[in-house]
Amino acid sequence: MKTLQIKTTRRTQFFDITREVEQAVRESGVAHGLCYVFVPHTSAGIAINEHSDPSVAFDVEEILDRMIPLQGPYRHVEGNTDSHMKTILAGNSQTIFVENGKLALGEWQGIFLCEFDGPRQRKMFVKIVADPN
Repeated sequence: MKTLQIKTTRRTQFFDITREVEQAVRESGVAHGLCYVFVPHTSAGIAINEHSDPSVAFDVEEILDRMIPLQGPYRHVEGNTDSHMKTILAGNSQTIFVENGKLALGEWQGIFLCEFDGPRQRKMFVKIVADPN
């Protein structure tokens, strides 16, 4: 298992981690299998979406901030209920097939750390498991 560390710079930020995950796959030497990406935080998630045009990630950030605003009639005393809700929507992990030593992502797809309570130092785990066949 490989641990990635990312320093985010905004409260809501989709940070492209595709290259880092691809590197972990290369280093693993696994030709065929599964790649798991997991973030062990309650206010950050992992998503797969378009990464060829950065404006898509900015649009998603803004839409989520409008859908679930920072301020609301929330009970959580830490003041980051919006971050927890956005994380529930994004999810904490993604699974990607590994074929011929590469991530089997679509042409425009990338993997994103979804920061919802930044800026922070975030940790992610990447585990590549070989197909036994």
